[in-house]
Amino acid sequence: MPLSERENFIRAVTFANPEWTPTAYMSFYHATWRKYGRALEDLVLRHPLIYPDHVPGSVDFTASSPGSREGEYFTDNWGCVWYVVPEGGGMMGQVVEHPLSDWSALSAYVPPDPLELEDRRARDWDRLRDEVERLHHLGKVAWGQVGSVFDLFYHLRGFENLMMDFATEAPQLPRLIDMVTEHRLVVVDKLLETGVDAIYFHADIGFQHSLMIRPAQFRRYIKPMFKTLFTRCREAGTHVYFSSEGRLIDIVADLVECGVSIHDVEMASHTLDEIAEAYGGKICVMFYPDAQKMPLWQPSEVKEHIGDVVKRLGSPTGGLIFAGYPTPDVPLANIEAMALAMEEYRTYWHTGRGRRP
Repeated sequence: MPLSERENFIRAVTFANPEWTPTAYMSFYHATWRKYGRALEDLVLRHPLIYPDHVPGSVDFTASSPGSREGEYFTDNWGCVWYVVPEGGGMMGQVVEHPLSDWSALSAYVPPDPLELEDRRARDWDRLRDEVERLHHLGKVAWGQVGSVFDLFYHLRGFENLMMDFATEAPQLPRLIDMVTEHRLVVVDKLLETGVDAIYFHADIGFQHSLMIRPAQFRRYIKPMFKTLFTRCREAGTHVYFSSEGRLIDIVADLVECGVSIHDVEMASHTLDEIAEAYGGKICVMFYPDAQKMPLWQPSEVKEHIGDVVKRLGSPTGGLIFAGYPTPDVPLANIEAMALAMEEYRTYWHTGRGRRP
């Protein structure tokens, strides 16, 4: 019997010999749909192996989500006020008002109810349980989402304030971290009850060339939070998808220790050799094509990039997942080249073609 998508995904994540390189988070920003409309849907329908769940006519090409509408102010459930500049393309705004910019507000601050509210909308646990059951019945992967576990700190405090908090060892900082940890742990426990296969945590903690904070500061302040949350997942048999932009090479061993199963490594911030050495056999790489170069490349360069990644980071045992979230500045031809290359290379290591250089 052929493997189901779910079985094959778990084999890839656990280095247990998948039959193909799976795909996950193959989607598009609202802004990308708005720009390309029907032409993008036609492209998606030409590649059912890469976009297996797309239903024709299911996308509203004019839609946008709260916090991504150009010229809009939006207040999330933590009290952070977002703004999207009119020329920003409707991608995502930035926080312009921070509810804890002054530490004096911390003592009276009440976080959103973790059982009732996500960061931007209401929670619907019944819907999620039904969706998990439906996906498992179809042999597909069921995901849960916790939300931000580092960037939330600079949304609440403001980026400069937070960097100064780490630099000066602000006495209020541990209290803020504990508050967020306790909040997220409630969400984790509820997600685990639903039977999800993997839980998504977002934590943009890296710049292009380094961490935002020193590795020692990460280990003192942030690593204990990660270990508490991620260990809870792994002990329940659920995988941890850690999403973080920037250069994280200095803390990959810490992420392994904390229990990260999957990480979407920033290709523009690392060499393939660095990723292979640090991640190989330890953390499954969720591979997004280089977001900085995708708008600039020719289609042939997109294909070459994906082939290079597969040959260097893939293996017969697994450890690689394809993903794609093209921004609206990526030409349609490059999106098509991405899908074609992923189709071509999805079985590279599993049909005898693959050879380690």
